[in-house]
Amino acid sequence: MPSQSHHQVSMIANTQAPQPLDYAIIGNGRIAALLDRSTRIVWWCFPRFDGDPVFSRMLAGDEEKGFTDVVVEGAVRTRSAYLRNTAIVETVIEDDAGNGVRIIDFAPRYPRFERMLHPAQVIRRIEPIGLPRVKLRVRPTFNYGEPRAAQVVGSNHIRYSGGEITLRLTTDAPLSYIVHETSFALARPVTLVFGPDESLEAAADTVSREALERTREYWLGWVRGLAVPLDWQSDVIRAAITLQLCNFDETGAIVAAHTTSVPEAPFTQRNWDYRYCWLRDAYFVIMALNRLGATQTMESYLDYITTLAIDSKGALRPVYGIVHDQPLTESVAENLAGFLGMGPVRVGNQAAEQIQHDSCGSIILGVSQMFIDQRLPRMGDEALYRRLETLGHHALRVFLEPDAGIWEYRGRSRIHTHSATMCWVALDRLARIAALLGLPGDADQWRTQADRVRREILTRGWSEKLGAFAGALDLDELDASVLLLPELGLISPKDPRFTKTLDVIGRELGRNGFMLRYTNDDFGAPETSFLACQFWYIDALTAAGRVDEARVLLDELLSRRNAFGILSEDIHPETGQLWGNLPQTYSMAGIVNSCMNLSRNWADAWPRDAAPEPGATSSV
Repeated sequence: MPSQSHHQVSMIANTQAPQPLDYAIIGNGRIAALLDRSTRIVWWCFPRFDGDPVFSRMLAGDEEKGFTDVVVEGAVRTRSAYLRNTAIVETVIEDDAGNGVRIIDFAPRYPRFERMLHPAQVIRRIEPIGLPRVKLRVRPTFNYGEPRAAQVVGSNHIRYSGGEITLRLTTDAPLSYIVHETSFALARPVTLVFGPDESLEAAADTVSREALERTREYWLGWVRGLAVPLDWQSDVIRAAITLQLCNFDETGAIVAAHTTSVPEAPFTQRNWDYRYCWLRDAYFVIMALNRLGATQTMESYLDYITTLAIDSKGALRPVYGIVHDQPLTESVAENLAGFLGMGPVRVGNQAAEQIQHDSCGSIILGVSQMFIDQRLPRMGDEALYRRLETLGHHALRVFLEPDAGIWEYRGRSRIHTHSATMCWVALDRLARIAALLGLPGDADQWRTQADRVRREILTRGWSEKLGAFAGALDLDELDASVLLLPELGLISPKDPRFTKTLDVIGRELGRNGFMLRYTNDDFGAPETSFLACQFWYIDALTAAGRVDEARVLLDELLSRRNAFGILSEDIHPETGQLWGNLPQTYSMAGIVNSCMNLSRNWADAWPRDAAPEPGATSSV
């Protein structure tokens, strides 16, 4: 049984002031679950990322349903943390006499029979410290918040059923104590294995011991293969593991977050379902995975978005399910009151029906990695390039047409600068790919069109009134998305027009050191800062040569992660509390990319002063 005395712990969760989103994530590429600092599992979609949450307490308001936990009688101390460089969480709960429990939570993931084993299971091991009295509570929900319809007790398992789903708990703990939620003296370790209605291959204790050790070995080996920066190593490693947990192994999709309907700000209607794959995330996620050296995950994700490109006839949806042809029709889950009672809880996402013109550029930008990365077993070729041309022609047709934009406005359309720029990106990268493939005629044609689109954007996107690039062509509205113009290659970060834009955005959209997306939308003025914008601002400062400012902002932002080193979508600039769905892929990729940009080189790890001459006295 791993314990803090045997394995170094990455972070002690109760060293920080609590905040609403202090959740750790465990997972294995098929499922993911969130647990709080007291080891209550409050969110688990089953049997895959986008499934019905059998544990839904996080969104149940004041109702005590949809969770499993361990209640220690007389508990006065709790500490919780990841085991170092893993996705395994260890929690210690003690009473004032020092009796308590050590709890290990994880989802099995390790190679077996020449393939990766990643069942839809969550395993909990509970080890006594002294002789504590405990209560084991299991209260699943089904159909988005409905209590179980049936419960069947077997010889060493309990089956919980509702709708089309059955959740099976296999355990060596006394079943009657679990069914009746009865306190008992815990004199020996017990194991709880949650998963499909299938028998285990061996006793729960045996299965969990092997799974724990091999899962730990898997994560340590995976982290060992990462390329991390000299500075902020532990921060980047935690971000990398979290990104890996957002990758759905079967299809390669990477979800924007593992939750739905955590509001962007207190008591707002900005509640969305993020358990899907947004194409605009592709570039930043691929960049992060590439820089980390996580090539297998990157290759899997490239396969997913390449499938979208091949299936497309030109127009693309902005968001797809983890199985790309599944509908994302938006509805409201009436049986869940919402995070802290702040509903509605949405299932599906209406953004899939919107017109957003940045999608073609996002796909081509992501897939372009396949034409230059020699590590990939299958690189891009002319056949793939011809498929991408369809997206380029579509981008050329629509770059001056209004759309909902990167922020997915539901009540207005503009010719958004970011959308037009992503259309230019499609044309620009096709020109570069054609040149790489030795197709000079194609390269010249795409370059001519790209240059024409670029001139249009730089002319009509500049606002004399703002003294900056605007969020939409021919308008005078600020938008933080224009911070990406140098990153995407449209303009130099040291071009006077961009340096002026950087100053204006920092002054007008900054709130207490954090960056807003814009000043107004369909729901009024935003209250919180979108964390991706903060990373864009940090990266823009870095590219413009303002490195010291960027490092200060990065350190400040990293200090605002939750107790387990995870970021959500938003932060309140006044309270410092995190809001929005989590873990947010955009934010975690931002940690990787910004830390990589600002870190010292590994060659600078040790001073290069000359060693003292033989016989000389060292000053060390």
